[in-house]
Amino acid sequence: MDLNRRDFLAASLATLAAPEPPLQASAGGKPEPRADAMILLWMAGGMAQTETFDPKAFTPFASGVECKRVLSTFPQIDTVVDPIKLSQGLENIARLMDRTALIRSHRVGDLGHILHSRHQYHWHTGYAPPQSLAVPHLGAFIARTLGPRNPDVPPFIDIGQNLDIGAESDAVKAFHTAGFLGSEYGPFFIPDPRDAAAAVRPPEHISPERFKERYGRYRALVENSPVMRDGSRHQQESLLRAVENAHRLLTSPAAKAFDLSLEPKESFEEYNTGRFGLGCLLARRLVEAGARFIEVTTEYIPFRYWDTHENGHTRARDMKRAIDRPVARLVRDLEERGLLARTLIVLASEFGRDMITEGKPNKPVPDQVAKTQPDVMTELKHYGMHRHFTEASSVLLFGGGIKKGFLYGKTADERPCRIVENPVSIEDLHATIYTVLGIPPDTAYVVEKRPFYVTKDGKGKAIPDLLA
Repeated sequence: MDLNRRDFLAASLATLAAPEPPLQASAGGKPEPRADAMILLWMAGGMAQTETFDPKAFTPFASGVECKRVLSTFPQIDTVVDPIKLSQGLENIARLMDRTALIRSHRVGDLGHILHSRHQYHWHTGYAPPQSLAVPHLGAFIARTLGPRNPDVPPFIDIGQNLDIGAESDAVKAFHTAGFLGSEYGPFFIPDPRDAAAAVRPPEHISPERFKERYGRYRALVENSPVMRDGSRHQQESLLRAVENAHRLLTSPAAKAFDLSLEPKESFEEYNTGRFGLGCLLARRLVEAGARFIEVTTEYIPFRYWDTHENGHTRARDMKRAIDRPVARLVRDLEERGLLARTLIVLASEFGRDMITEGKPNKPVPDQVAKTQPDVMTELKHYGMHRHFTEASSVLLFGGGIKKGFLYGKTADERPCRIVENPVSIEDLHATIYTVLGIPPDTAYVVEKRPFYVTKDGKGKAIPDLLA
């Protein structure tokens, strides 16, 4: 979805209350950067950990089987790192486990009522909603703190998420912003990677002269809008810079990076498992062109994709087909181009899945949707992981500064599959990400005369065991 003029101005109004937030120095000094770009591969909807990167005992489908007996609905497969096993359907990623650190003990926050958009907000910003100010997305913090790698390329690019998804649209939009940092650090949206080239190309039916004139008029419109009258000087200047940056991209050679038709056919087809796969291809091209932070999502739409409230096995099978080949090709391509050592790739989801437990074993919450499976399976749609499991999920880390062929954390082999070794919070995971990029986890921006930290209260701690 492209924001129209009215939506653009209305969205901008929400961030215009404060002057430019100054950067507060870290108390512990700046870590040496190990990477200068990041790709977040977001498994939106709640990826079932026991069906992907933390497989348990396999139980085949059979009518009459008790649901509580089922831990994984796929057999385990070997990887190139013994004894790490993955779930069937991830064969390409399995051949790259010697290049990754796998976290099996990521534990997300207790937010009471489980709602995907709330947990996604928490993960992407590091702060549990609601908040009293507009909190920046992780990518915006990185874009603002490190600046652009290439001034002609947006430092923060979001690929694959349509923001008009119905009842949760406003909640999803709430964390897809730069918040108090200013419009220029917000995401450049590409809902469909197949349309990326058109998004950065001046209209073919308009002459260069006419295009320049239209840009002048649009800039004047922005300058005379309520946004500019009511906002602070910092936010006014930030909004104008965002407009200028967008215009510069349209006329820059860097725009070619957005054109997937320029990719060799063999490479294109290797990625082409759908929108997510082509998003991975676009992310690789954008890292080559100088993007700082890119998020590629399988897209959050309630009751679709990873949001498996029924037909969990079938849907997980289809999602693994969508991600396995392009994720592996992305890692190999960056490695072959000498870019993986300077690019951090993170694959994560807002929480995990279980057939029985809703929430955490010691903090269960009421089912958020009508019960979709009986105590005993009678149909294939009952087979798979359906409920929101916030106790444990899996995270993959590839690239700059991360140990290779490394397994961190452990969950129990029997339900409720709780974490038994090395739990990893959102705060500490973010601290590890920021540290790899050379940003102290206690970095803060002063907002309303108070420090606002990139990790909650500045207390996130990088996990030394994950760092090379």
